[in-house]
Amino acid sequence: MKPVFALLLSVLVFGSCTETPKNYVTLSGEITNFNEFKKITISNRDGYKKEIKLSEDGTFSDTLNVKEGLYQFFDGNEVGRIYLKNDNTISFTLDTKAFDETLKFEGDNADQNNFLIANSLLQERYLSEDLLDSSEAEFLKTFDKLEVAYDSLKNTYKTLNAAYFLEQDNDFISMQKAYKAYFMGKLEMRNFFAKGTVSPTFSNYENFSGGTTSLSDFKGKYTYIDIWATWCGPCKVEIPYLKKLESKYHDRNIEFVSISVDDDRRSGTMEKAHADWKKMVAEKELTGVQLFTGTGWNADFIQDYKVSGIPRFILIDPNGNIVDADAPRPSSKKLITLFEELGI
Repeated sequence: MKPVFALLLSVLVFGSCTETPKNYVTLSGEITNFNEFKKITISNRDGYKKEIKLSEDGTFSDTLNVKEGLYQFFDGNEVGRIYLKNDNTISFTLDTKAFDETLKFEGDNADQNNFLIANSLLQERYLSEDLLDSSEAEFLKTFDKLEVAYDSLKNTYKTLNAAYFLEQDNDFISMQKAYKAYFMGKLEMRNFFAKGTVSPTFSNYENFSGGTTSLSDFKGKYTYIDIWATWCGPCKVEIPYLKKLESKYHDRNIEFVSISVDDDRRSGTMEKAHADWKKMVAEKELTGVQLFTGTGWNADFIQDYKVSGIPRFILIDPNGNIVDADAPRPSSKKLITLFEELGI
């Protein structure tokens, strides 16, 4: 075969071959200081879910058949976001002790994913817990600064196209609306339940330890109230912190009171709701004063405090007056600061 003809044949045969796109994305990586679950869970809003096991050294590798778009991955403690597309190969590394700060992507669509991290860190910097306690003017000013910083961040990712940023802009606007609505709700709460005003009361709630309990039983002590339910995930996250607080301040001038709003809406019947409450209090060995309203969300105390979401925490002074109708959570350092300011 002549060399020229052989070269032409090679071009025709091999040059015309195209690789069929893979109907999956190859995902790999390494997690440092992984927790006892030894796995990550990939999911999205459409119901997609897949668990990927970690090796003993924290590495992992798997393939996922996905619909192109934004997903989240959960390591058992924290949640990260990841952009996935079939026929891509992507990897990430992270140290769980500094999740967002160490999370880094490489491979296909790495810029899309690294932008998500940078944007999350940007929002963390501006949307601090203290911002929720600021004035409306300070709150709006901070969001103006965040918007400028967000636009500046986009300019540093030159490889990303307008379609990608349109999706991110829509997410940013949705976040902004939700955060502002949450802030305005808290602001309304602060104005409606001003510090020093007389607190709404409750009477004869069932006490897990026996008998019934009323708010007046705690007169002369500060009362930190946790409004919760057995089905509430965020409520259960706070339980270990609440137990530590109760232990630390056990001999101080404060009572820790948990009020369950379990009812037939979730459990089917009030009898089942009551049984669920008693079972969890026993199994979790919950401390402090454990109370059951008997009427769930319809209880006067719950209605009077305009409780629309849980967990909700309320702090009342020894005279029965409101200290904070939307008090910091047990996991917040601000709560300890508040206790110290009050001399508890």
